[in-house]
Amino acid sequence: MKSIYIGDLSYALRLMIGSFLVVLSVGFFTGISFVGQTDSMTPEGMVENYNGNADQDDTMVMKFKKSPREMLTIIHTHVLSLSFIFFLTGILLGFSKINRRIQIFLMVEPFVSILLTFGGIYLVWLGYEWVKYIVIISGIAMTIAYIASVLILFSRLNLHKGDTSS
Repeated sequence: MKSIYIGDLSYALRLMIGSFLVVLSVGFFTGISFVGQTDSMTPEGMVENYNGNADQDDTMVMKFKKSPREMLTIIHTHVLSLSFIFFLTGILLGFSKINRRIQIFLMVEPFVSILLTFGGIYLVWLGYEWVKYIVIISGIAMTIAYIASVLILFSRLNLHKGDTSS
């Protein structure tokens, strides 16, 4: 059976995939930007975002501990949406000519990071604050995996070849 690679697809399909990756990346990095807005990019800020800061007197913005319903909503929506994002990028990577070990790593690692990140956030919310470091590391790993995947995919789309059909 002959292998199909994304670089061999028609120009229209390659352009659609490229457009999809651009729009997907806008959404992904908007989410990362939102994390920065909530001060959750530091271990202490992340704990404060989920567990509140009502016990601190010198705070600029008062935050309260998230309710169980809020936590379930956050975890549910993020796990589902990020799983879908990485499933789609993983499928596209599966049709890309790249080193097999890198390919498998980039196809599987994000799912591990999703579980560690959002499982860790839940544990932080329960009071296990030492998990905050795992959450930060896994969130960074997930973001690096996304960036690497998208860069590889763009390099394999061969969009510079243009439409060679008549």
